[in-house]
Order: sequence, then C-alpha cells, then structure tokens
Amino acid sequence: MNDYVRWLRDAVGTGPLILVGSSVVVLDQGGRVLLIERADTGDWGLPGGLTDPGESLEDTARREVFEETGVKIEELTLLGVFSGPEFYFRYPHGDEIHNVTAAYVAHAPADATVRPDLDEARRAEFFGVEALPAAILPPEAPIIRAYLRSLRERGMPSVR
Repeated sequence: MNDYVRWLRDAVGTGPLILVGSSVVVLDQGGRVLLIERADTGDWGLPGGLTDPGESLEDTARREVFEETGVKIEELTLLGVFSGPEFYFRYPHGDEIHNVTAAYVAHAPADATVRPDLDEARRAEFFGVEALPAAILPPEAPIIRAYLRSLRERGMPSVR
C-alpha cells in the first residue's frame, strides 16, 4: 500500500475509496500474458497498482510491472480506461475500493527474467491466452476479457 493510500485509510478506515491506477497486459515474444498470483488474495491478476500523487498513469504502469515482476517495459499501448460497478473490490482484510484503471499492453524484452516481488506476488508466470488460470482477480477479469476481445477483432483464431 502506498503512503497516500495509507494516509487515506487512516482517515476513513476500510470504507470505500475511489482510487486510480494502472494495469498492464505484458506479453512475451510468443504472445503469452504475464500474470501474478497475488499474495493478498491468492487470485491471479495483471501486474499493476495504484498511482502515487503526481505520477502519470504510464509511469505507474512501468513502475508497478517492475516492482511486481522485475520486468522492465518501455512502450505502452492504451487498451482502455476501466471503471464502474464491476471494478469494485473488497479485500480480505476489509478495505473497499472502486478502481479506475488505465490498462495498457506492453511487450517484455526478449531477455527479460521474471522475478516476482514475494511481498505482493507468490509467483509470476506467462500464460497462453487459451490457458489462462480460472481464478482471476474480479476487477482484472474485464480487462483481460477486453484484451482477448481485441485479439479476436484482429482475427486471432486461437482465442475463444
């Protein structure tokens, strides 16, 4: 949890907050998607997190991918901005959040080595789009569906 969110939580407790952040669909050379198994929920999700005050959404995306996976990304392509009821989440410890997420697509360098931050992620792995894990963090699922839809729209036949 960043210092800003900690400060907000000290003021409002576990009640709902509207928070802005970034998530990234990181692809390897074979088009597989990098997911992290989150330490806080046990679900799989995209690398990403909350924006620090004064930080751009793009810088948030790059920072969070690096912090959570050890992968350094450069070029980002905006997938979309996501918000609404399906982006509400209540963490196991009780904190409530209404996510506003800028989601990007990026490519991992060919020589990237994935090293998950064990405080945030139990592990990090690349998955084929046809073999994604079933237990996806609920606010991340619509983003992943949007990415898969974009593949179908581009005529990628292996994506159901």
